[in-house]
Amino acid sequence: MNQLQAGLVSLGQGRWALSGDLQFDNAARLLDEGAAAFGADARAEIDLAQVGRVDSAGLALLVEWSIAAHSSGRTVTYRNVPPVLGALAGISDLAQFLESS
Repeated sequence: MNQLQAGLVSLGQGRWALSGDLQFDNAARLLDEGAAAFGADARAEIDLAQVGRVDSAGLALLVEWSIAAHSSGRTVTYRNVPPVLGALAGISDLAQFLESS
């Protein structure tokens, strides 16, 4: 199985691009990277256009970023949510965490 290395890249001014496969083997690393990268920003916009495969751990990562931001008075907005991720969130009753504001 060929996996795409997942990474988070700053686009400037609170905008980020997340790319690669979001799966169990990299979700914990990305959780920490995200907290360090945009944890101090009042608002983070994350583009998911380059995301590949996603499993439940990948969805949990995005939900956790949203919850952590909300609990500290910040917001996280996801753009270009891949259809498979939207479907996974829908069947998990977590779609509200991926909705754009």
